[in-house]
Amino acid sequence: MTKPKVLISDKMDPNAAKIFEERGCDVDVITGETPEELIARIGEYDGLAIRSSTKVTQAIIDAATNLKVIGRAGIGVDNVDIPYA
Repeated sequence: MTKPKVLISDKMDPNAAKIFEERGCDVDVITGETPEELIARIGEYDGLAIRSSTKVTQAIIDAATNLKVIGRAGIGVDNVDIPYA
């Protein structure tokens, strides 16, 4: 069985990646990407972990063909297009 792939796209405590790895996920930490770069990359991931810098728009969700979950570390989800998600 293939491990779930998680992308951490905002700066987080390094323990965040360790927690995902301990639970059997492959994790990439790639911060500071433009929306276009994220759109090009997101299709290979099952999970996306964000804080407030990443804006999860309709275009990003459309490109996220394998995405099963968006996790927001922090308060609020105003940077995620919730109705579309």
